[in-house]
Amino acid sequence: MLEARVAKRLGALDLAFELSVGKETLVVAGPNGAGKSSMLRLLLGSIRPDNGRIALDGKTLYAERIDVPPEERHIGYVPQDYALFPHLDGIGNVAFGLAHLPRRERRAHAAAWLERLAASHLAHRRIDALSGGERQRLALARALAREPRALLLDEPFASLDPSARRELRANLRTSLQQWRLPALIVSHDPQDAMLADRVAVVEGGRIVQQGTPEELRRAPASPFVAAFHQRPPID
Repeated sequence: MLEARVAKRLGALDLAFELSVGKETLVVAGPNGAGKSSMLRLLLGSIRPDNGRIALDGKTLYAERIDVPPEERHIGYVPQDYALFPHLDGIGNVAFGLAHLPRRERRAHAAAWLERLAASHLAHRRIDALSGGERQRLALARALAREPRALLLDEPFASLDPSARRELRANLRTSLQQWRLPALIVSHDPQDAMLADRVAVVEGGRIVQQGTPEELRRAPASPFVAAFHQRPPID
């Protein structure tokens, strides 16, 4: 269970939210500048809240006198640009975050995760030679190779062409159902609601509505929520 009740002033944005995510997928939607990506960075620990509490599986990650470093939070993170290292090949990128393992075990562990994500063929490929979908698979493998207790994905399909977006969305949906760990996906695409057990809509730094996709369709709490579910899919 990933739980948070935090507040943070970010320039003109006064971000404050409360959420609780069990073994489910929560899609976080909202207009540009609403604070969606900042929510993920607060949970990850790359931004420090002004106040509040964050906990994962009962362990406090952030509170008044506690601030666990990001690398010790057991949270996997896939940023929108994937943040892959161009000087490393595919398996080198996946193994990069495995410094806690003995050196001889890192590549074997990375190779196992590439295989689980049907990406073994990317192990020795250069990053600059990969498509957007291939980079996304590597970034996801790197996040999962650390065997996190929660997973955060920031616009995971935004840079993909429509065909790759449909394929990887379907693959990720199947994988999330298998892993059953708390997962938050930031998205502006209504089609990504198919990944969600619940959707949280953020406007102006606040969660204005939470519920299943069907609940939000039936009773939207704001014009944005109504438009989000009526908008034609990006792909």
